[in-house]
Amino acid sequence: MPTARRAVIDVGTNSVKLLVADVTSHEVQPVLEDSKQTRLGKGFYETHRLQPEPVAQTARAVATFANKARQLGAGSVRIIATSAARDAKNPGELAAAIAEATNLRLEIISGEQEADWAFRGATTNPKLAGTPLLLLEVGGGSTQFILGQGEQKHFRRSYALGAVRLLETIPHSDPPKPEELAACREWLRNFLYTKVGFELEPALQREVSLHARHQAVRLVGTGGTATILMRMENGMDDYDRERIEATRLAFETVRAWAERLWSLPLAERRKIRGLPKERADVMLTGILIYEAVMEVFAFSELRVSTRGLRFAAVMEEVQ
Repeated sequence: MPTARRAVIDVGTNSVKLLVADVTSHEVQPVLEDSKQTRLGKGFYETHRLQPEPVAQTARAVATFANKARQLGAGSVRIIATSAARDAKNPGELAAAIAEATNLRLEIISGEQEADWAFRGATTNPKLAGTPLLLLEVGGGSTQFILGQGEQKHFRRSYALGAVRLLETIPHSDPPKPEELAACREWLRNFLYTKVGFELEPALQREVSLHARHQAVRLVGTGGTATILMRMENGMDDYDRERIEATRLAFETVRAWAERLWSLPLAERRKIRGLPKERADVMLTGILIYEAVMEVFAFSELRVSTRGLRFAAVMEEVQ
């Protein structure tokens, strides 16, 4: 079976991520994965305009990753952008900056495409390929909910809910105050009940009987927040895909981590093993999204897939 070496650069609201991989029609073998936080969504949600400095930082990061991919022999380099670019009034400024830095074209994908690719990427893991699952992709600016099994998707939606977006919507003190944690939790519960629940709950009930649902449907997180949570739980300084994906967290453990993070000042959070220093602010809101989904939809366990959006994107030929 022929193998092609390809690269995907994923421009998110919080960070830019690189995947260089050897790809066949059914398998993705990572060669290099890298990430750099550029916080493209910084200062975005008041005006819905991408700000000049985050745009410039993002373009520089993309150029660095494109050069790495070429040095590793990637035959194609694909650049995709998600929530912040998708919602911006001025996405052309980001596209122009990236084109100038790399001579490559930026693709801004829809929320539905992001959800589809996240699910397809996660199910390249044989352990998840035939399992009924609710995949939760928490990004900086949006969260994708995908319910399905194998090739079938019964529900997919992208919502304006993300760790950076929530961080800017509901500011907090340093250290956060208990009433700020309570307010953020209440906001999330209201959002999930009013914006998500009336669509997702019937889909979950159709998937299997309500009585057996949570034995049958697994909650799987993908994206930076979920991966970092597993690294924190394991006290990992490195990136060990097998160990991360083998970890299971009970709802009580997720809640305990949320309580701990929200009790500490930023300087102390930056000392937690497994939590990258530059993610110590946005992790506050990211973990609360997972906690809220587990609470509202009564999932008792969370597992993680490290093979989301980029794994699917790299499998497709660049048009």
